[in-house]
Amino acid sequence: MGTMHSLNVAERYANADSAVAIGDELLTVHNAARFLNVSVSWVYEHTRDDADDRLPFVKLGKYLRFDRADLRAYIDAKRASARTARRKR
Repeated sequence: MGTMHSLNVAERYANADSAVAIGDELLTVHNAARFLNVSVSWVYEHTRDDADDRLPFVKLGKYLRFDRADLRAYIDAKRASARTARRKR
């Protein structure tokens, strides 16, 4: 699956207070592009302030990160919008 930290699951989640469920990890721009099946440049274009259809993201310093659930909600909203547009024809 892509390059992840070299810690195994037990080491990574040993401290229950800081545990994050697998799949709740923030995605990098490259991982978000892979998840959405688009180019990295498309992801950057859709995070700009002037983007018409802006992707949900978190900025950590200079780094952009994406929550998988937020991207899924973005896809679901696009799908619902497309269905509504088809019905209006």
